[in-house]
Amino acid sequence: MSEQITRRRMFSLFGLATASILAVPAAVLTPSDAEAQTYGMQRRHERRVGRHDRRETRRTGRHERRNDRRAGSTSSQ
Repeated sequence: MSEQITRRRMFSLFGLATASILAVPAAVLTPSDAEAQTYGMQRRHERRVGRHDRRETRRTGRHERRNDRRAGSTSSQ
């Protein structure tokens, strides 16, 4: 007896196949990428720290210039 495959069963099988295809590579690749991610994370952290320092320097300079302008404008009145 040949059994017909219903759409519901076909989509269920398709979903299971897709889930298994996506799950297996993630489990296989995770341990091998750990070292590369660590190095990349260090580089990213260093770039972030540099950006933060430069931004803080710009902000400090802006605040000082603003305070100088305000102090100059109040003393001239």
